[in-house]
Amino acid sequence: MLSIDKTIAVDATATVDPVALQKSISSATEALLGYRQSDGHWVFELEADSTIPSEYVLLRHYLAEPVDSELEAKIANYLRRTQGDHGGWALVQDGPFDMSASVKSYFALKMIGESIDAPHMARAREAIRARGGAAGSNVFTRFLLAFYGVLSWRAVPVLPIEIMLLPMWSPFHINKISYWARTTMVPLMVLAALKPQARNPRGVGIDELFLQDPKTVGMNKKAPHQSFGWYLLFSTLDKVLRVVEPLFPKKLRQRAIDAALKFTEERLNGEDGMGAIYPPMANIVMMYDALGKGPDFPPRAITRKGIDKLLVIGEHEAYCQPCVSPVWDTALTCHALAEAGGEDTLAKMKEGLDWLKPRQVLDLKGDWAVKAPDVRPGGWAFQYNNAHYPDLDDTAVVVMAMDRERRQSGTKEYDTAIARGREWIEGLQSRDGGWAAFDVNNLEYYLNNIPFSDHGALLDPPTEDVTARCISMLAQLGETAQTSKALADGIAYLRRTQLAEGSWYGRWGLNYIYGTWSVLCALNAAGVDHQDPMIRKAVDWLLSVQNKDGGWGEDAVSYRLDYKGYEVAPSTSSQTAWALLGLMAVGEVENPAVVRGVEYLKTTQTEKGLWDEARYTATGFPRVFYLRYHGYSKFFPLWAMARYRNLRSTNSRVVGVGM
Repeated sequence: MLSIDKTIAVDATATVDPVALQKSISSATEALLGYRQSDGHWVFELEADSTIPSEYVLLRHYLAEPVDSELEAKIANYLRRTQGDHGGWALVQDGPFDMSASVKSYFALKMIGESIDAPHMARAREAIRARGGAAGSNVFTRFLLAFYGVLSWRAVPVLPIEIMLLPMWSPFHINKISYWARTTMVPLMVLAALKPQARNPRGVGIDELFLQDPKTVGMNKKAPHQSFGWYLLFSTLDKVLRVVEPLFPKKLRQRAIDAALKFTEERLNGEDGMGAIYPPMANIVMMYDALGKGPDFPPRAITRKGIDKLLVIGEHEAYCQPCVSPVWDTALTCHALAEAGGEDTLAKMKEGLDWLKPRQVLDLKGDWAVKAPDVRPGGWAFQYNNAHYPDLDDTAVVVMAMDRERRQSGTKEYDTAIARGREWIEGLQSRDGGWAAFDVNNLEYYLNNIPFSDHGALLDPPTEDVTARCISMLAQLGETAQTSKALADGIAYLRRTQLAEGSWYGRWGLNYIYGTWSVLCALNAAGVDHQDPMIRKAVDWLLSVQNKDGGWGEDAVSYRLDYKGYEVAPSTSSQTAWALLGLMAVGEVENPAVVRGVEYLKTTQTEKGLWDEARYTATGFPRVFYLRYHGYSKFFPLWAMARYRNLRSTNSRVVGVGM
């Protein structure tokens, strides 16, 4: 990784050497094709922070599973390597100390057998205590510590399982929160009702991380994003529930548990797991254990096996992924290959599209249909299988890739898939004109003030980046603001959400560079004039945040609630590619900044044709959970360089596709 002050001297009037550029493109294409799976798809590692591998270790000891010493040693190596200079663990590469990540990582290492007197353990303990101790952990960490008996149940919010029986018109309903919160909370509510205790055969605890008796720790304080008035209301309700919950009738409680089990078993999703993400899968295994279902009980056994499929085990290290990303990786790779071109490359791209085609969900109405009952299914999920929870971002990207192949070859074989994907996306536009990732009209913002939502990610509201992708898709398929009310409303949403500095927020990629790239591509595809003040402000902003080395970079600090403008961060290949693709989409291919950006990518390319990118450039939950897509540094830089080559070789200099 280049440091921020390492510069690449580029003549502002120069153009990129076309021969050297083609060599870079060919090398990157060959390297990317080398990652292709035998059935034609791509899937790259998806790395989060230290919390998921730590939780995996603690889950095994919670269940008293046989110790896998070799695996635990590799996870310990990973955790020790990712420990920060501050003594704790961060949410991103070289990031600031995070209490919950640090507490879980310390607990996991101690559980594995690390001596608390070892220097790295002493440093971690001192860092945690110096910042107020483990009582500062978030809600999810507090639940884990309650299961282990470290904290009392007074330290976590009340989650009455009877929520499962509430009508849709009630202020709180599981279909008024995001899919990831819903699938995580349903089994967690069963656990909260049963209050099981970890088996913990080694009897490991972490009392030494607290500045007080852990059993005296009370509820967490109001989170920075929460309104004082709303939080006061909900925390008062929590106190009332704490008193009355034990008085709820046993028959009512059993009905609610049965409803939670019905919900879960309808969505178990085989080894891919409910929601196809780690947290609900782990909660389901613990739930069945608490209900007395043994390790061989099929729903428990299948889910537990699915968790192990998330492991990445190397020669010296191992970690657990939060989920897998094959549809996303394959669709984006197909776009990069379409840009790179070449007969063999395009043939491999088509094989990727053929792998994607049967994964479209056409026959199952997922949770999204609660608020859109008349819309036919037609989306793609992010993972191998997640039919209840397809997402709009993946669907738009897949549809655009299929349309590119249709344009290039004249094939009709994707027509139905494209039409159904488009129909589904149009049907899930929210009433504010935007699109969300998985749901429609998930606008109950007051719910982010409940004590459980200290992470601020309970909802799945419309966002600028997903809205942009849906606009890009509609526009690439021939719609305009004049022919499509959905597209016109989407553009109006983007006009309203542009920041004064000129950028747009990036919910699923880090951050304003990602959002601005997404929106500029959409506005270009939708036919918005490149001289529109909205576009000119965005271009000026992107140019203003280019680093001296020619690249672009942005840090997770940009998600802070008191954001006051861009702060310099080291360049990365993926963020540089996004900036370049955004600028080129709106006619800036001749801009010297674009030349500098392309030269940055060429200069930082490795001998293997790829780019080293240790920094996290994607987002799970802003301020709480970040992602490092190992594929981003493999396909986005290729995409940007090939786009530059292609535009330079034409007279029009126009990007004719949505991304």
